[in-house]
Amino acid sequence: MKKPALLRSTAVFSAMTLLSRLAGFARDVLQASLFGASAAMDAFVIAYRIPNYLRRIFAEGSFSSAFVPAYSALKEQGDREAVRDFLDHVAAALCAVVIVVAGLGMLAAPWIAAVFAPGALDEPGQIDAIASMLRITFPYLVFISMTALAGAVLNSHGRFGLAAVTPVLHNVAMIAAMLALAPLFEVPPMALAWGVLLAGVLQFALLWPALGRIGARPRFRLDFRHPAVRKVGALMLPTLFSSSVAQLNLIVGTIFASLLVTGSQTWLYNADRLSEFPLGLFGVAIGTVILPHLSSRHAAGDAEGYAKAIDWGLRMVLLAGVPAGVGLLMLAEPLASAMFQRGAFSADDAKMTGLALSATAIAVPAFMLTKVLLPAFFSRSDTKTPMRAAVATVFINIGLTAAITTPLWQYGVHGAHAGIALATALAGIANAALLWAWLHRDGLYRTQPGWGRYLLQVLLAAALMALALGALRSWLGDFTAMAEWPRIAAVLGCVAAGAGVYALSLLALGIRPRQVWAH
Repeated sequence: MKKPALLRSTAVFSAMTLLSRLAGFARDVLQASLFGASAAMDAFVIAYRIPNYLRRIFAEGSFSSAFVPAYSALKEQGDREAVRDFLDHVAAALCAVVIVVAGLGMLAAPWIAAVFAPGALDEPGQIDAIASMLRITFPYLVFISMTALAGAVLNSHGRFGLAAVTPVLHNVAMIAAMLALAPLFEVPPMALAWGVLLAGVLQFALLWPALGRIGARPRFRLDFRHPAVRKVGALMLPTLFSSSVAQLNLIVGTIFASLLVTGSQTWLYNADRLSEFPLGLFGVAIGTVILPHLSSRHAAGDAEGYAKAIDWGLRMVLLAGVPAGVGLLMLAEPLASAMFQRGAFSADDAKMTGLALSATAIAVPAFMLTKVLLPAFFSRSDTKTPMRAAVATVFINIGLTAAITTPLWQYGVHGAHAGIALATALAGIANAALLWAWLHRDGLYRTQPGWGRYLLQVLLAAALMALALGALRSWLGDFTAMAEWPRIAAVLGCVAAGAGVYALSLLALGIRPRQVWAH
């Protein structure tokens, strides 16, 4: 796959992801309007994050990071029978494991709720609500894991579009559940839990038949002693931390947030959703497309092609990640207000969400860089180095969260949840820095000529964008005090102006799109 093909695949993935994010925004707007930042909504956030973290292990994250390089290497050898045998046994093992994990999760739901929401132990009703939602969301893990397997196979065959569009179904299912089911429940956010399960079923139903069209639908053959299962399992173990470090940090934040005021979980969740937009649109897209390519280059012994692909990925994510982080930082409160401030979601809720988003925004470029740096290791079946970085990052996050948030909580500071977001952001920066340093240490990548000038150009353009956005915010005043439609129009105007200033600044500084794409 040449760089133009990488770019085309990234563009397809990004376009499909954009559809998903737009549907996700519609879901978040409706969710905030109907349920606000309530105790029941906090319960759903916790019940959603736990199986979502496991999804990172058994679906897109740890499993895919171990599966794709091994599958791509077999494909490169051209032995179709070996590929088929590998897929049959790995699919059966994955399915068996996630069924067991989901079943245990449903049985242990009250204890899991107590562990991840210690602040709710004095509120039996809150623990019961979390446990009830967990029993509904855990089966989602089975469907989404098998969907992710199908997506990994399709991606390895160069087919990125269908797998990228499946999250749209997730958001559509949750919107439908809110509209149709919420009025039927005594605790309306319970409808969200059923929406999550429905989403998993729909995604599986869309993607699984696609495997048959490329002749890669697995015939389940269960044998945990099979070499393929052992190989993927051995590669997965170290990635349990490395590919899901962001989710682990969110879990740490969830535990701390349960000790804070009602609404803290929801404010952090909404801030995370806003920061995920550029991350999914660019970082995840580039990382997903580049992993099978790097795996093939490594299997073919093409060291030069391998290094150039990493360089291309890093340049692309910085080009998008730096302005994304600056934009989210400068427009944190206006974005939160425009997105969520209506119905049950108050102006204060928007301010608290904006506060958390401001803290998260500083790490957006680092989060995006990680999406390229991790495949650089995983494509070579090196899962131990990222694991060491991940373990260090989680400990850094726990230490920072305790150090920053505890004093704010003890003194009753309104907005103490922002300390959790700041700690998660700083830990994310540390993770990217460690991966970058160790990639250089191992001699796998050396910065190509022109990097210093390129980075300076991107930073200068982003700085000019920040100045323009600062001036606009000062001129427009308090966004939370505006009427809804003028507020939305003002935010859209700021986003368009910021993007325009950044693009024109890049051109004035000498960067041309073709120069970056073809580098």
